[in-house]
Amino acid sequence: MTEKPQGDKPGDDSAEEAVLKAAEEAVSGGAAEELAAAQREVTERTADLQRLQAEYQNYRKRVERDRLTVREIAVSNILEALIPVLDDIGRAREHGEVTGGFKSVSDNLETVVAKLGLQQFGKEGEPFDPTLHEALMHSYSSDVTEDTCVQILQPGYRIGERVIRPAMVAVAEPQPGAASSDAEKPAKPSGEKADGSAES
Repeated sequence: MTEKPQGDKPGDDSAEEAVLKAAEEAVSGGAAEELAAAQREVTERTADLQRLQAEYQNYRKRVERDRLTVREIAVSNILEALIPVLDDIGRAREHGEVTGGFKSVSDNLETVVAKLGLQQFGKEGEPFDPTLHEALMHSYSSDVTEDTCVQILQPGYRIGERVIRPAMVAVAEPQPGAASSDAEKPAKPSGEKADGSAES
């Protein structure tokens, strides 16, 4: 502090203190406002950063999902193009023509497409399912109790749950009235043959 001149009145000390106090309050009030402004800015920047991080995470998930979708479509297109080749191999195998080096190639091809997710379906005796099978022939049979695939004309293929090609099948359904007529027939005595003659 500077020395006061000797001629000053005693009341001047209180005025000087008041001015100093007012200056300190002004400085501290300004600092509080600056601190509050800085805190608001930090809060805004933190919210911006969190928003950017969330957007980036969503972007990464979307890119990964799109990448998997593109891969599935590409693999599906390739496998779909190979189905006629697999059909030819199946026909050759039925005629006993898959031998030697051709057998090795065909086995390797079938192994590779199976690893890529291609599944063959359609077996004789399984129930007819219109979502999996396409009926090319129809008949009645007393040997079945429901619509049944009795012959596989061309196997079906799917990848996962998606059917690429339905199985082409011949379907047999129960003989009309067979169930009711079987129920009405009386049981034959144990000593009688199926043709009605008695056992000797």
